Amino acid sequence: MNKTVVESLQEAANLVPNTVFLYEGNQNFTFQDMDQLSDTLASSLYSLGLKQGDHIAINALNQSEWLLAFFAAAKLGITVVTLNVRYRDNEIEYMVNNADVKAIISVDALGDFNYVSFYQRLEDRLPSVEHYIFIGDNSRFTGSYSFQQLMERKKELMIATPTITPEEVLLMIYTSGTTGKPKGTMITHKSILASAKAQVDHFQVTDNDLAIGALPFNHVGGITCTVMVALVSRSKVALVPSFHPKQVLNTIEQYQATILGGVPTMYYMLIGQEEVSSYDVSSLRLCIVGGSNVEPGLADDMVRVFPTAHLVNLYGLSETSGACILSNFEDSVERIGESIGVIIGDFEARVEKDNHFDDSPGEVGELMIRGDCVAKGYYNMEDATQDTFTEDGWLCTGDMVSIEEGGYVYFKGRKKEMYVTGGFNVFPVEIENVLTKHPKVALAAGIGVPDKWMGEIGRYYIVPASKAKPTAEELTDYCLQHVSDYKVPKEFIFVEEVPMTPAGKIQKAKLKEAVVKGEWSSNGEKRV
Repeated sequence: MNKTVVESLQEAANLVPNTVFLYEGNQNFTFQDMDQLSDTLASSLYSLGLKQGDHIAINALNQSEWLLAFFAAAKLGITVVTLNVRYRDNEIEYMVNNADVKAIISVDALGDFNYVSFYQRLEDRLPSVEHYIFIGDNSRFTGSYSFQQLMERKKELMIATPTITPEEVLLMIYTSGTTGKPKGTMITHKSILASAKAQVDHFQVTDNDLAIGALPFNHVGGITCTVMVALVSRSKVALVPSFHPKQVLNTIEQYQATILGGVPTMYYMLIGQEEVSSYDVSSLRLCIVGGSNVEPGLADDMVRVFPTAHLVNLYGLSETSGACILSNFEDSVERIGESIGVIIGDFEARVEKDNHFDDSPGEVGELMIRGDCVAKGYYNMEDATQDTFTEDGWLCTGDMVSIEEGGYVYFKGRKKEMYVTGGFNVFPVEIENVLTKHPKVALAAGIGVPDKWMGEIGRYYIVPASKAKPTAEELTDYCLQHVSDYKVPKEFIFVEEVPMTPAGKIQKAKLKEAVVKGEWSSNGEKRV
């Protein structure tokens, strides 16, 4: 799509002005509402001296204010840096300073945490920030602004609309940091709309659809795969401020939602609700699982709980601005559990092995993606950009895959997650998929750890499915029935949880750090 997000919103406001775009609690917003209200906010932000080329950060829940700020910034040619409400001192200081943020729009409080006093305490450590704008009724510190007051200002003389091109940076989303320091991915108007349009076409999303907006907007799963998909297709989104299983199930029933997107952790929590069968979820036609292919045990449970919905995988990265690989409607549950899907739109997928492309069936190599969905690079990180984005347009995803007959992509794990035991390559995701089929296992996360004789061995962190946790002997015997003996884990660590990113991905880097620091002993008891 050779247009901007601003043009897409204005086009929808002109063609279907009274069509509802967002449901939020007991109110709703049409496309015209979002266009006009974001005009008002854009005018107020401009009056504060914010202009094209500046960066502002949004630190809020999935709420209308988030999206109003997003569209207002887009109209001014301002880049939005997305933050997560769970971030604290270190994350905020690093990202805000790294991104040269000029203004922060934040909720004023969440639970017992007061963001007004939080940012007031951090003020001296965030030298680029000139303006703080708070959503809510709490008192503010001197010099900060109320979001509501900005929305109530009489619309001042609107700026001469800046010339914004599809290639300009719209969003800066920091990578979730599963393998290292977060990098600010620069997503353009063109790239985010390209991904959204490809998803709309592949899943045949129409104006009759209504999606649950529970995935966080600071991640492409929320802003691209949910909101931008709705904008492109003129469909609807029911906002869920933050993920709570009962609230999601209530929202599905209340609005007769047709599309539900989430990461595996979310689906485990939904299925785990004792009264899940009492909710009417028969309106769902799509259950989209992002992050990795659906583990077979989870896939079986999802088919049971959401019988009317097509179960599909979604593969995408911040660097692809959203989805780039999706399952087909006709894919079986077995296929869903094995393959992440096929390339969508006019994007390209290749396998790189030993510095050249090798798409032979069964060959495992790094997944490379090319197309309009690919982001512009990393902000202020030239070396990292050159390592990840090639001159001829390919994105090095860092994910190991094979591409089989029919173009189906099989995920093998992160490039840096692969370990070598006794000269054999092992991809943890393969073993994790086996382990989670065991009835006593809820979640499994594997890493390679140093070993004197084998070079590396597999250590797998296991979250039991119930109080009756499995034994290491049980899991060893189970794995021996399903995979080669060299792939069978040598260590099992039983834990109540594993470190997760805000987007719901397992943080393997933190598990590896724990090994280096000696925080976990081989019997699974945390060392003091």
